[in-house]
Amino acid sequence: MEQQKQYKIAVIGPTPRDHITTHRGEVIEKYGCITHPTIGLAQLLQGKGTVYPVTHIRKVDMAPVQELFAPYPAIDVSGVSDEEDSGDVISLRFLDQNLRVEKQTAFMNPITPKDMAPYLDCDAFVFVPITDHEITLDTLKYLKEHSQGTIIFDAHGPTHTMTIGGDRHKKFWVERDLWIPYIDVLKMNLEESWCTWYKHEYDESELTDVLDDLDQKHLAPMADYVLDRGPKSVIVTTDSSGCKVFTKEHGQLKEDFVPSIYMENVVDTTGCGDSFAGGLAYGLKDGGDNFIMAAMYANALGAQRTQGPTFEVFKSLDETEQMIRGAYPDFK
Repeated sequence: MEQQKQYKIAVIGPTPRDHITTHRGEVIEKYGCITHPTIGLAQLLQGKGTVYPVTHIRKVDMAPVQELFAPYPAIDVSGVSDEEDSGDVISLRFLDQNLRVEKQTAFMNPITPKDMAPYLDCDAFVFVPITDHEITLDTLKYLKEHSQGTIIFDAHGPTHTMTIGGDRHKKFWVERDLWIPYIDVLKMNLEESWCTWYKHEYDESELTDVLDDLDQKHLAPMADYVLDRGPKSVIVTTDSSGCKVFTKEHGQLKEDFVPSIYMENVVDTTGCGDSFAGGLAYGLKDGGDNFIMAAMYANALGAQRTQGPTFEVFKSLDETEQMIRGAYPDFK
């Protein structure tokens, strides 16, 4: 009998201690960012592979982070390092289900090529930085040169920065063209897409850190531009409605919409985007280009994430695929 391939997926970014006040006034404290896709993937890969979180954390957080990951046999914590005693601490106050005010009071040292050297044989790499300093460009260049794994990159990091007062703000991704040649799948939300497709010059009245009621007219030209410079797909989440998947076929831009999986009771949306990125990695773990199927897995993990404050929201592969079949009749 042919032995089943064991997949390897690395999830790279910070493991912040999050203090969350939901739009209903509930207070939640937990470790965030890479914890969501790491545990979501561990549930999907149980018996089929290994997830490698690659992150820098503070020494005080090492024991609780190890304890958090311990119940999941598919997680290998060899990439969790407290050597530099650096890690993120984030405060999130939700004004409604999606809009939030953020403050960052501690930060991790960047992930460098040295951190990634042991994981070059991974089938996929999921980069989920939340601030612009957390991943170096040299890290992506290193992987492109030395690995065959699919590089999935969340634009949240390069479109956000922090002041010395700890306030987190959106920023234009002005270094975009330096990064995108080293990315296979660029994932973002509407706000991040706006920060990625910027004008040559702005009137002063146009510049604001509050992006309300964004239209989607800029998505197609932005995706067309990006896809000509290296990535195979641009995937944009459109708030609670779903996601748009952009690819190119024979030089022509192709746009597909994958509707979200409806969840009646939304408890906590923190980490939905990170979970979504993990779902993309699972769908693309074979090195193929079925981005629509990958978006279905991504929507499923994002939907699961909304269902409670703990990591018990993430389901097994069988349960997740049953969820996907219920939402997408064409899923195979």
